[in-house]
Amino acid sequence: MILQEVVLCATAPQALGSGSGAIVLHDVQTGTSLASFKQSSSAPHCTSFVETRDGQGGFILAAQQDKSILNVYNFQKDQLAFKIVLPERLSCIALDNAGSFCAGGTAQGRIYLWEVASGILYNSWDAHYRHVNVLKFTHDSAALISGSDDSGVSVWSVARLVDNDTQNELPTPYCTLSDHTLPVKDIICGLGAFPTCRVLTASLDHSVKIWDLSSQSLLTTFHFPKPISSAVWDITERSFFAASPDGSIYQVNLFRQRTEKHAGQTIEAVGGAGVSDIIRVADEDSNSRKRLISVDQPITVLTISLTSSLLLVGTATGLIHIYDIASHQLLRTISTHKGMSISHLTTMLKPPDLVGHISLSLNLGSSADAKDIIPIRSVVPFHRMKDSKAREAHEVAMMLPVQDETPGGIPSAYDYPEADFQRDHAFFVQPNAIGTSEASSARVAELEAEVENLREQLGKAKGINDVMWETVVQKIMTQEKQKAAVEGQNATVPGEGENENDVERPRKKGKKTESKK
Repeated sequence: MILQEVVLCATAPQALGSGSGAIVLHDVQTGTSLASFKQSSSAPHCTSFVETRDGQGGFILAAQQDKSILNVYNFQKDQLAFKIVLPERLSCIALDNAGSFCAGGTAQGRIYLWEVASGILYNSWDAHYRHVNVLKFTHDSAALISGSDDSGVSVWSVARLVDNDTQNELPTPYCTLSDHTLPVKDIICGLGAFPTCRVLTASLDHSVKIWDLSSQSLLTTFHFPKPISSAVWDITERSFFAASPDGSIYQVNLFRQRTEKHAGQTIEAVGGAGVSDIIRVADEDSNSRKRLISVDQPITVLTISLTSSLLLVGTATGLIHIYDIASHQLLRTISTHKGMSISHLTTMLKPPDLVGHISLSLNLGSSADAKDIIPIRSVVPFHRMKDSKAREAHEVAMMLPVQDETPGGIPSAYDYPEADFQRDHAFFVQPNAIGTSEASSARVAELEAEVENLREQLGKAKGINDVMWETVVQKIMTQEKQKAAVEGQNATVPGEGENENDVERPRKKGKKTESKK
């Protein structure tokens, strides 16, 4: 199968009630439209998708901007699969990379978290004081990051949000990033597991900030001459682009060359000094770290191609401009959606089960359907309220791949001998089951020998303790006896300066007195 990069964009009418938008896939090289999913009008940050992978078909979610409805599409059909009625109208949504959880924010500052396969509402809480503009999951799906009009950025642990023991408690964020002064409009999560990843935030306060989640600290602030409404980060995190609503795009490189007398040219990182580290980016700057791209139309969204060679710019007039990053040259413009507004823009590999472009490698028969080879990933209508009974009763949905059997009835693609299965099962699932009887008897004998050894040591310790006790007691008693004997001798022996005549003299005097009488 030939890998082909495509552009997924979502459009919306420039004015509410003036028509309906669509979700469209284009060829990134030619701009040709490959598939279109109609009846959708979503605002910025209100479209999210999961790619077709692991033998399961992908899907698209689009929160409608004028009603509390979530449209569900799959790549195998160009029609709306079904609609999900929401508790209230969402201002932004996000899916984690695995497609397990969907988060939605509201204009009142509330956030909802659903499980996609079961529809269960795991949590809903008041996360911000004002409108939630953007939600993003980290790449490992361990954390959810939210940005709001209250200028705050909150980082939430997904494990705590789905924990049964904390359902009656108000969720508290892992940390709050609170250095912006105006509404936060965009968030980009860097690669890496939470919390070792870095986060980039863009705000209308003319700044883009880079944060380190492990230390919960601000690394660098980039200050621009205009408000920033959208941003995109290169996959290698060596540079980023920041766009203002008026059509200015700034490129900022996070590494620079430095020439030293003895070491020659070296490459060093830009920024990283903390809160006091503010780098000002001007419209005209001769420094090669900062470069400007001017677009004539208001910019709504930015993205970078999978090869990191193309910059795609979506505008409020429905145009998609594709620039070469190295030269900043405009390569082509997709004008199919002129008159609409581009609300979502991203690149992806063309799904093998895309309607009208089914991959030949799937080997579909004349009457077979793509869903027979690649089943559609399970998406269940979301619950509108938290239900503890549904949480306790629900089961994890798991879709197994279809096995292609030979005429003899033996699976050809998934041939797994029973002996190998039992061995692998014992090794990975029940590691203590390997050599159960021999290992158990050997372990029992080892434990009995250890117990006997401990008893012997305990006996020796008791004997030593008894000997020490008797020795100490006898020594004390001997000392007491000797002391008593010495005191008795001292009582019968005359003191210093005295003799026997002195002692007896009073007694003789008494005898004389008696004789006189």
